[in-house]
Formats: sequence, structure tokens, C-alpha cells
Amino acid sequence: MAKNEFDIIKHYFAQQQLHRDDVALAIGDDCALVDVPADHYIAVSTDSLVAGTHFLADADPALVAYKALASNLSDLAAMGATPAWVSLALTLPTIDEAWLAPFCHSFFELANQYNIQLIGGDTTKGPLSITLTVQGLVPRGQALTRSGAQVGDDVYVTGNLGDSAAGLALILNQHHCDANLASVLIERHFKASPRISVGESLRGIASAALDISDGVVADVKHIVDRSKVAIEIDVEQLPLSAELLAFCGGDRQRAQQLALSSGEEYELCFTASTVKRDALKAALAHTNVKYSCIGKVKAGSNLSLLQLGKPLTWQLSGWDHFVVTNN
Repeated sequence: MAKNEFDIIKHYFAQQQLHRDDVALAIGDDCALVDVPADHYIAVSTDSLVAGTHFLADADPALVAYKALASNLSDLAAMGATPAWVSLALTLPTIDEAWLAPFCHSFFELANQYNIQLIGGDTTKGPLSITLTVQGLVPRGQALTRSGAQVGDDVYVTGNLGDSAAGLALILNQHHCDANLASVLIERHFKASPRISVGESLRGIASAALDISDGVVADVKHIVDRSKVAIEIDVEQLPLSAELLAFCGGDRQRAQQLALSSGEEYELCFTASTVKRDALKAALAHTNVKYSCIGKVKAGSNLSLLQLGKPLTWQLSGWDHFVVTNN
């Protein structure tokens, strides 16, 4: 039985079977030591998940672990980086082994799948929260950023949009539907697939990229701002799942609005020149991930929504931790 911080580390976090050759020293010292290959940058991202904000305190710890790591891996995917190392800071109200065991099993199962090794972190007592720092490797000069979109580029997204918001509404009992449909959407909220292979394949093809964590209408504005361009999105081209449409009772407009405002989707949004359409198709063929062209990059400095070529006046916003919205 784990009785203190060091028991937790020994019994739960020092047991990952994956050991990367580029990790010279991992858990057990004041710092980890890693080897960095020549001509590569280290891509680094840190995110926190807090009980009551990102997940309910009584949520399945296995799903919480998956969501925590997958959301951070998505940041690496958005930069075209290959996952390498992760540090975990875990704050627990008490030492609860019934919570820790499934959390760690799920965490390491996903980490091993993406060849990312836990190299350190911290454990402490307090309100339940999880902070991860992931690090990945990307060849110099090939990192994807938000600042390269050019006028005339196409705008793409991977996968489907809106399912995460539908799943969250079901978790919070804000909506009710058939049990089988609810199960599918709730799992999609917690278990997004990090688009690592897509991000790696977009090196040298995408002009700008990011992951959708706060909603399309919020995140695409980052490309607008950093690239100093305008973007038009055709709402009729948004990829909607059959499950989302069923959740919305066949109301396509409602589904489109959820697709635009849903946070925690962890799909990639990227821009690419029209002359690279064939190269894009070839590069992504092996990933088995669908992608959809949803708009165009224009001259200007704003994000606009179109339907059948006509401007829309929908008032939508994405997720903001400090602003409560009712979209």
C-alpha cells in the first residue's frame, strides 16, 4: 500500500515498461537527462486539467488519464512533432489507490502507444488536478506554426467536429438521448485520437496549423491573428458525424453551431496552398484519417462564416476558462 509521495512514485509512476534510448536518466533524480538528436528542435507544451473545470471529480480515472495525455499529444501533433518525453505533476486530495491504479494503467497504455516516456514530475496533496509537460522532436525548419497561412490557401480540418460538445452536454445532464448514442458521444469527449501521424505528414505541406482545443471559431482566430490574414469558413462543408446529427434531432444548423464552438475536439486545423492538394492527399493517405476542406484564406484580418456563399450573423464563441457562455 502506498503511504506517502515516494511510495506513489515507486509503485505507480516508476513502472513504465517503455524505455527510450534517448533517455539517459529519468525518474529518481532531481532532473531527467535526455539526448537530443542533431538538427532537431524540442517542441514543448504544458497543460493542466482541473477537477470541476475539465472533468468531474467522480469521472472514471482511466478516461481522465487518457484525456490528459491525449490533449497534450495533440499539441505536439499541431506542431508536426514526434512525441518523446512527458513529465507529470499530480495533485491528489488523498492517496486513493482505487483511483491511481486505473489512472496509471490508462496513462501508460496510451504513452506506450505513442512511444513517449514518463521522465519525471511531482506529486502533492491538494484539490485534484493534473499538469503535464510533453516534449517532442521536430526537424529544424519543419515545425508547423500558426503564422504561415497565405492568401489563397485552403483551410482544412481532420475528423469530425462537435461530438465532444455533445458528449459533455450528456455528462453534465444538459441533454438526454438513447443510451447507445450517449455512450458513443461521451467516449468521444474523453477519448480523442491525437493526430500525430497527420502532423508529421504535414511537414513541408501545411502553411499553418493548430489543434482545436477551444473551438473552431476561437482557435482559427489564432491563425488569423498570427498570419495576418482573413479566413472564410463555409459551414456547409463542416464534417458532422451521424451521431452528432442524431443528438441534434436532425437539426443541421444546431449541429453546425456545435461543430464551430465545441472545445476539446483535438482535431487539427491547417492551411495549405491549392497547388499542394495532390501532395496533401498522398501524404495523408497512410494515416487513415479523413480531412475536409472547410474554407479559404483571404486578404484581411477577420474570421467570417458563410452559408451558400452568403454571410452568416451567428454569434458564437469557443471555450474560455474565465468566461461562461451558453452556446
